[in-house]
Amino acid sequence: MSSKGSVLVAMSGGVDSSVAAYLLLEQGFEVVGSHMQLVHLEGVEHGCCGPAARADAAEVASIAGFPFEICDLTLDFDEHVIDDFVTEHEAGRTPNPCARCNGEIKFGAFLRRADELGIDRVATGHYVRSERAPDGSWRLLRGFDRSKDQSYMLHMLGQRELSRAIFAVGGLAKTETRALAERFGLPVASKPDSQELCFAPSGDAGRFLGQIAPHLMREGEVVDMDGRVLAHHGGAAAGCRSIGERSRGRAYRHRPRLPRSGPASGPAERPLLCANRRERRSLDADHAACGAGLHAVPPFSSPPDQGGDSHLVTVLRL
Repeated sequence: MSSKGSVLVAMSGGVDSSVAAYLLLEQGFEVVGSHMQLVHLEGVEHGCCGPAARADAAEVASIAGFPFEICDLTLDFDEHVIDDFVTEHEAGRTPNPCARCNGEIKFGAFLRRADELGIDRVATGHYVRSERAPDGSWRLLRGFDRSKDQSYMLHMLGQRELSRAIFAVGGLAKTETRALAERFGLPVASKPDSQELCFAPSGDAGRFLGQIAPHLMREGEVVDMDGRVLAHHGGAAAGCRSIGERSRGRAYRHRPRLPRSGPASGPAERPLLCANRRERRSLDADHAACGAGLHAVPPFSSPPDQGGDSHLVTVLRL
């Protein structure tokens, strides 16, 4: 079989990237497997990172019979993902480190690694598809398995990245991927999916933030329009109080959208203000006049003893 060219496959040690690499080998590509070392966890096992993930990726490459390397991208990861994670929380916004990693690392630094090795293309185990349009441009499409579709996580890819990327499992259902892993005799066939943050052991993002950015641990109050204290928050790190993030509300019986907040300033955390839709109209006017940080957010349930409008909207940090 003539070669279809060379491809550097990002191998996390999971079933998706393992099957992707094996399929590409069967299709006639010259495959090189590469396990990206992104964080220093000092031997801690966590999802796609750690000794077990690295060993699984190496074993799959050995079974399939293609070269394998470990690529140290920790400095790139620190600069583009960890630093951004902290900066976004400081600004009161919810970061998306996995999407950031895809854009800056898996199709940024990893693509540069392929260039260093003189390899034509890169491949991952993402559940997306790509196609070339009649005008020659590339399009990113949703994965065949809609329950596993990851096109949103790769929305930032441009023509340069898409023209060199291969998504070998994007046209498969997850059950088919696992069935192929069984047929290939891969030890990761039944390995569970990893969905937690690779850099936060046990998936505890708040604890991780508290360790690397203790200034985000300032406590503060959640108050209503009359200044009544409804609850207390432990800061951006302790409760991940940021725009768009969901968590269990300590002051409420339900699972609210957490208060939206603007950038923190000063030695103490500013209080978070909650207002219902009617009250928010006046704040909209104030916002137009003073330029305060105003953000809309889906309503969440108020404490059962508060009465009145049962839907609260967190508006701004005072």
